[in-house]
Amino acid sequence: MASTFTCLDYHVVFSTKYRKPTIREELREKLYRYVGGIVRAENGCLREVGGMPDHIHLLLALPPTIAVSDAIRMVKTNSSKWVNERGDQPTRFQWQTGYGAFSVSASQREVVRHYIRNQEEHHRKRDFNEEFLEMLERHHIDYDPKYVFE
Repeated sequence: MASTFTCLDYHVVFSTKYRKPTIREELREKLYRYVGGIVRAENGCLREVGGMPDHIHLLLALPPTIAVSDAIRMVKTNSSKWVNERGDQPTRFQWQTGYGAFSVSASQREVVRHYIRNQEEHHRKRDFNEEFLEMLERHHIDYDPKYVFE
């Protein structure tokens, strides 16, 4: 083949340190825009972003030259630094150490977008821990419950 063709979309989920509700309403949209800028700087595309005060969901497309782990490390490092440098948080802002990343086929992209857009609705029924464990099970990812959350 003369060229390389890829469609590498991922649904990425991670929480704040200890799932503290530190993504306040007045920060949320600014943080989402900042995260989008980080993804674009790596030649990626943030297709959707949403979340709750204690976690974030990203639907992103990455070029094949960027590993998911590298992209998430850049997002988490740069966004937490940005939030803390703003100086308007009552406590130090931190993300948890780990994350969940799930591949998304083009045919499921709109389903995932809808899911991310409707986070408040989902969380009327379940908390982040329940949501995340359900995602691991839905994607057939083995895990030990003792080591999933900080």
